[in-house]
Amino acid sequence: MLVAGVTLSDDAALMDLTAVHLCELTAANRDVVLALSVRPEQLLFVGTVAGALTDAAHYPQANPWYRAIYVGEEPVGFVMISWNCVPRPPEIIGPWFLWKLLIDHRHQGRGYGAEAVRVVAELISQAGARELLTSCFLDLDGSPAPFYERLGFVPTGDLDVDGETILRLELHSHDPTAGQATENIPR
Repeated sequence: MLVAGVTLSDDAALMDLTAVHLCELTAANRDVVLALSVRPEQLLFVGTVAGALTDAAHYPQANPWYRAIYVGEEPVGFVMISWNCVPRPPEIIGPWFLWKLLIDHRHQGRGYGAEAVRVVAELISQAGARELLTSCFLDLDGSPAPFYERLGFVPTGDLDVDGETILRLELHSHDPTAGQATENIPR
C-alpha cells in the first residue's frame, strides 16, 4: 500500500489510517507519551517529547499546541505546532509551524506520521490557515526532508535560528462544498 509515496508493510496496510487521532496530554497518558522515542540516529533531527515540552514552556509567545498521536487506544507519537502565532523570524516561525513530529521507533513506517500531518493540516485549515510551515536540515544523512517533500512541503529559501531550511505546505481553504481542505496531501 502507498501512503504519501511510501510503501507500507503488510501489517500497516491492514491498519485503518483513519484510526489516527490526536489526544491531549493528561495525567493518565503523560508518562507513556514521554516514553515515546525515535531511533538513536534520528534523535539529532527529532529530539524527545520532554524536550518539546520544555521548548513549549520557554516559548509561550509561539502559542505551542501539542497532542499525543494515537492509533486506536495506543499512543504512537507526538506532534506540536505553533498555533496562529505572531511570527518573529528567525526564532519564531509561523503563524502555523509544525514544531515537532515524533513517531515512536516501534511504529514507524506505517503511515502514522503522514496521517498525523494530514490531521493537523485539516485542523489548522479549519482555523483559517493557508499554509503549514516546518523546518529541517536538507543535506544531512537521516534528515526528515524526504518525508516532508513526499507530503508536498517545498523549501521557502528561508532559514530558522538554527540554520534549518523552512519548508512550506500550501493548504486549500476549508470549504465543505469544495472538498477536503487537505486534498493536496497524499494519503
